[in-house]
Amino acid sequence: MNVRVAVPSVNPGGLEAERAGHFGHCDVFTIVDIEDGEIKNTSIVENVSHAQGGCMVPVNLLSQQNANALIVGGIGMRPFLGFRQVGIDVYYSANSNNVGAVVDDFINGRLQIITEQQTCGGQGR
Repeated sequence: MNVRVAVPSVNPGGLEAERAGHFGHCDVFTIVDIEDGEIKNTSIVENVSHAQGGCMVPVNLLSQQNANALIVGGIGMRPFLGFRQVGIDVYYSANSNNVGAVVDDFINGRLQIITEQQTCGGQGR
């Protein structure tokens, strides 16, 4: 399994950072490259304000970073559909600990893909 996972993070980002609760307004995204179940590389991508472009700004940002998956604590319908449209799977994690713990849950198959019924009611979270 080779995948590039994005995790909304609190500054400064990285595996030791706290996962941000509101993905669209997070400080940064920690991007984690996973190959054969192992973390091979991490990088930090600054989030951009989404006053212009609304909820599609983080969708386009992560698409440009070639992310395959996003791990969130919640997400609104509009960005969820945007991520689905660009081929990024959205996973749910109740774990708000550090990014590394969330990625470990992903690697070990403990996270499920979010369905339309699990999106937040217009909260953009």
